Amino acid sequence: MNLFEDSKDWTEKLAPILTKYKGRKHPLDYHNLYQLMVMVVLSAQDSDANINKIAPALFEVFPNMESLSVSNVGALIPYISKVRNFGTKANWLLEIAKTIQKDENIPLTMEGLTVLKGIGRKSANVIMREAKVPAEGIIADLHVIRVAPRIGLIPESKDGIKVEKQLMQVLPKTIWGEIGMAISFLGREICRPQPKCEECPINGICEYPLKTI
Repeated sequence: MNLFEDSKDWTEKLAPILTKYKGRKHPLDYHNLYQLMVMVVLSAQDSDANINKIAPALFEVFPNMESLSVSNVGALIPYISKVRNFGTKANWLLEIAKTIQKDENIPLTMEGLTVLKGIGRKSANVIMREAKVPAEGIIADLHVIRVAPRIGLIPESKDGIKVEKQLMQVLPKTIWGEIGMAISFLGREICRPQPKCEECPINGICEYPLKTI
């Protein structure tokens, strides 16, 4: 089977989760692009639930990029001190804000986002997906890293960049914007570390049950 046929095959196999999760908002409870960018940076190696908890107080004091750009580490840290690696992230956010200055200057390309401190490809993919701009990659968060090899999409790897690259090779660009988040939601809800295979909408094509027999 050639790569085009393989891609088409996977599009059909993954259709149930694309349908189930298409367009569903990211679990970070943001209300605009500025909030999303800040929360994505803060969520690295931390939980979405924890970031959602600290966000309201943070955004009350720093409602936009402009307010953040004129602040300093001492003023910011009390609002993010319960976030993992808060000191480093405070510096990242302040540098981003000083670079961007205003909400309307937030870039929405892979190149424009990944030059900013604290934003790698995974974060950029999330921001671009939520902003509904054309995808330049595939979200490869910890859930995708766990689930994609289970399904049989790619070989197992702990390297998010490698996982994304392999997914981009095997899946057509037409589904890049939604498939990463669809696999992520599947991993959050059903294909957990202890998966609920009987509830999975793609258990008919998944290789994982075969490996556990």
